[in-house]
Amino acid sequence: MKKKYLYIIVLLLTVACLAAFGRIAGNHFVNLDDPGYITKNYIIQNGITLQNIKWAFTTTYLAFWHPLTWLSHMLDWTLFGSNAGGHHLMSLLFHIGTVIFLFLFLFKTTNNFWPAAFAAAFFALHPLRVESVAWASERKDVLSMFFGIASIYAYAFYAESSKLSKYFLCLILFILSLMSKPMLVTLPCILLLLDYWPLGRLQKALNTPAPGKLHIAGKLIWEKIPFMILTVFFSVLAFEAEKKAGAISTTEGLPLVVRGTNAIVSYVAYLQKTFWPFDLTVFYPYDFFIPLWQVIISGIILVSITGAVLYSVRTLPFLFTGWFWYLGTLVPVIGLVQVGKHALADRYTYLPSIGIAVILAWGIPLLLKNEIVRKKVLCPAAMAVLLVLSVLTWNQCGYWKSNVTLFNHAAKVTGKDSEGHPIGAAFTELGQYQYQKEISEYNKAIRMNPDNHLAYFSRAIAYARLGQYHNAIRDYNAVIRLKPDYVEVYNNRGNIYGQHGQYQLAIEDFTKVIEINPHHVRAHNNRGLAYSGLGLYEKALENFNKAIGLQPDYVNAYNNRADAHMKLGNISAGCADAKKACGLGMCATLQLAQTNGLCL
Repeated sequence: MKKKYLYIIVLLLTVACLAAFGRIAGNHFVNLDDPGYITKNYIIQNGITLQNIKWAFTTTYLAFWHPLTWLSHMLDWTLFGSNAGGHHLMSLLFHIGTVIFLFLFLFKTTNNFWPAAFAAAFFALHPLRVESVAWASERKDVLSMFFGIASIYAYAFYAESSKLSKYFLCLILFILSLMSKPMLVTLPCILLLLDYWPLGRLQKALNTPAPGKLHIAGKLIWEKIPFMILTVFFSVLAFEAEKKAGAISTTEGLPLVVRGTNAIVSYVAYLQKTFWPFDLTVFYPYDFFIPLWQVIISGIILVSITGAVLYSVRTLPFLFTGWFWYLGTLVPVIGLVQVGKHALADRYTYLPSIGIAVILAWGIPLLLKNEIVRKKVLCPAAMAVLLVLSVLTWNQCGYWKSNVTLFNHAAKVTGKDSEGHPIGAAFTELGQYQYQKEISEYNKAIRMNPDNHLAYFSRAIAYARLGQYHNAIRDYNAVIRLKPDYVEVYNNRGNIYGQHGQYQLAIEDFTKVIEINPHHVRAHNNRGLAYSGLGLYEKALENFNKAIGLQPDYVNAYNNRADAHMKLGNISAGCADAKKACGLGMCATLQLAQTNGLCL
């Protein structure tokens, strides 16, 4: 009978996901990362070839090493071409596969049918999943989770029989997950949590007499060592890829205190979005001035929940596993190592939310002591919750239909895009208002502390985006007086000088950046552009060569070097660079050359 119900639940989960997310089949690609990953990536569009497979396994283009993700995009383009709906549906199928593996794992390890079904459904249908599923560029997310949860399911079989074949299956699936996206680097810790509940392997060790206790506990640790080694290796690989791309914020630009306060508040913000999933958007801008009361309240909430969980660790072990699953799996993306300009992101909840789903599925029934009342209340309530989540998810998927709908919704929620800029030309007025508002906040910060170099730096960026370049330069000068070794201020000021034709001043600033950090890729590229502006193309080539040497897939440098070669009359070299740039997704120089009868 249970097997029959098993098939029914798997079918219902599949149908529910198709119903809640199905409208993404009519969605388009968006300008956010999709050009680099798919629509303007000519390597992807050439399909799966030996050369492209080699590229997938060697490139860190777009700041990731995720060869399986690249291969999946190549396969999608081969199957569906530019039909975005096919790409979206493939992502949905991976999501459904993840949901099924999660349900099967929870049922197998707890033998508790309905909580396993509810936890899987809550995870599957929550609108926080939309960003991962509906955004074509986030294929890495759904692919990584598919292999990651499959690895956890395989681990349940290994825990049952300790067969090496099942252990290696678990390990291989873990590697495939990391080769899709390094989000599951926390898997060794998850496995240790699962050893406590629901697998009960840790309790067995604790309840065994002394000599046997050490043996069992040692076995539980030693079998995780290969997983931990892989975690360290892929974490370092990911960090270096992000660092090379210049995506990681420095401690000067974003101090650890600011990151720590944002992390504390973000932990609670993710919980709030889990229980009140409204005003979800593609970008949540970083708040450099979080009120102290907000940090304190968030800290109290986290400490209180953690204390309650530890207090009930023996009587309610699922709380321990669920809560520390949530806390632990958010660590890589909570902002302590800050990548990008967002404070938090819906896609980051994909793995952590399973912990909350487990707490709800096994915890809520315990609140209703009367079994008759429980049977009468829980099923209708669960159905109502899942229905509401499905409707919200359906609605959220609609925002991802196109650039207009996505950015329009983002403008209503935050007023900014993924780079912190106003959302599109239609929102110039809104953007101006937002930047003026920011400047007002930075003014207050500077009045409170005239030596606050970060406030000057941030205000300069806001001034620059408003076109008030004189004020921006003035603030950048103030930062340099306060912190002469702050790299990014020279780079930003140099960009303003370059935009206004003051190439010599720009070169001086970029040279200063390189003196402080010789591996600053963008500074070499920017100095090359400044030399090009002066007509010194040989010097420009030296700088573009250096930038490419530091980052072999730096598309801007190839594009700029192609232009410099062309102007020197090196048509063959220029065409080679233009084609390389086009292969990496930037084809403007190649198309212009071909229009002029070159590079054919």
